[in-house]
Amino acid sequence: MTSFADISSWSLLIQLFVLVVALLVANVVRCNVPLLRRSLLPTALLAGLLILCLKPWGGFSALVDRHAMEMITYHALGLGFVAMALKNKKIKSATTTLKVVETGAVTASTYIIQGLVGLIITVPLFLWWNNRDFFYASGLLLPMGYGQGPGQAMNFGGIYSGWATDQGITFHGTDLGLSIAAMGFIVGSLVGVIFMNILRKKGKLSVRQKSEAEQYTLADYQSDDEIPHSESIDKLTVQVCLVLLVYGLVFLLMHGIEQLDLGDFGTKTLKPLVWGFNFLWGTLIGVLVKVIINRLRKTHVMQREYINNFTLDRIAGTCFDLMIVAGTAAIDWGNLSGLLLPLILLCLAGAVVTFWYVLRCCKRLYPDYQYEAFFSMFGMLTGTASNGMILLREIDPRFETPAANNLVLQTIPALAFGFPVLLLVGFAPQSFHNTLITVGILVAALAAFALFIFRKVKSKK
Repeated sequence: MTSFADISSWSLLIQLFVLVVALLVANVVRCNVPLLRRSLLPTALLAGLLILCLKPWGGFSALVDRHAMEMITYHALGLGFVAMALKNKKIKSATTTLKVVETGAVTASTYIIQGLVGLIITVPLFLWWNNRDFFYASGLLLPMGYGQGPGQAMNFGGIYSGWATDQGITFHGTDLGLSIAAMGFIVGSLVGVIFMNILRKKGKLSVRQKSEAEQYTLADYQSDDEIPHSESIDKLTVQVCLVLLVYGLVFLLMHGIEQLDLGDFGTKTLKPLVWGFNFLWGTLIGVLVKVIINRLRKTHVMQREYINNFTLDRIAGTCFDLMIVAGTAAIDWGNLSGLLLPLILLCLAGAVVTFWYVLRCCKRLYPDYQYEAFFSMFGMLTGTASNGMILLREIDPRFETPAANNLVLQTIPALAFGFPVLLLVGFAPQSFHNTLITVGILVAALAAFALFIFRKVKSKK
């Protein structure tokens, strides 16, 4: 019989207790410190930094289980993307298919330029820096941390640590990736707010009316034919069941691919990526399940609407908050001691090139709302989509421009554009020669995207 007095029975709940207490304390601090409130730093990041600062203090380090934090980060990433994929998206402002595709191209090409800049830094460091425990391909963790967030940074940081170990290199890729992701949130928030204030002082930024509180109608919470909030089963329970059902299918897919005989290339390159792309499989299967449900509704096989956007938004938000806190808390200061130089160089170069490139793209593609597009894209490409929305709401609180919809709908084009390039993330770390080949492919891919994004368009009379 299980003894509930055994501390191991409470281990996961203890880790969640640490996370939620840190979140509540960070929220109180953020609300009462004007500087932090104006900085737009996510409360979840402040909570993670609070845990990170307390970890060196005696027994607190033993209280935080690194493995549990990594697992929470990994699964929160996948569950959050599943919840987003299940939503029936409602368009609030006009956009076009071309703009959505162009936004996806900007996203994918930013990953490419971040990866290219990262390798330009880490390859010379590997050759000439007096640190034999540094991995040459680690520059590709820059787009994983800045462009993808803590979940992907941790996933591929761990994969790179494995590749480095096979080559006799002791490399703490998980800590480097998570640190880059944490710095990305800081860059996106602080740089975004500073640039926003500069534009306002120069009169280049039109400030729209900002309501004191969000105005919701009943239609925002549910549609007329939805299942009731609480009957024989609670509506929240239904949404949680749908998310977990899809995530269970994701596991079966990844486990099935793992059992296949894919040859040498598949075993060395594809299979390690399969488990790192849990968010991608979650998105694809989530969309498929949503299509099936909508088809059953149209054919009247299913009489009621089971998908509730408002509740799925809350589930996704909770997952991403936990992901950020746990991902930041999983960083080990000791493992970073020998990686401070590459960390600083990667974060600085990533901030500069992302700011410059996204600003150029937005001026070219969105002349009527270039700054709204810039802040939403810059926030997303240094943090997560939520950070992009936070920055956008400061200047477009009612989402009157198409910037918000471009950001939401660009996910599928971005995945289509970026997936072939993401395969390089698994190809590069296999050898130094492969990394040099990857640099060449990234240059060619960036040139192709630049030709599309900065192409000349005939003006319409």
